[in-house]
Amino acid sequence: MDFEEIKQLIKTTLPDAEVEITDLTGTRDHLGVTVTSDAFLGKRLLQQHQIVMDILSERLKTDIHAVKIKTQLKTPTKI
Repeated sequence: MDFEEIKQLIKTTLPDAEVEITDLTGTRDHLGVTVTSDAFLGKRLLQQHQIVMDILSERLKTDIHAVKIKTQLKTPTKI
């Protein structure tokens, strides 16, 4: 699996995203995906992860066996 394709797939929906992908098992089908985007502003963690899962849904049917997702805001918010 080409990780660049996965990055571009995510960036198609989240153009400002910074995406890091790691191979968790050496088999290239168990991925760690970190997505940093301001599109997550105001969304709960579950909603953020759902956005990423929706983007990857077709690949999860064929190429990706498991995914560990981490999401974060590009611009930290002040409390």
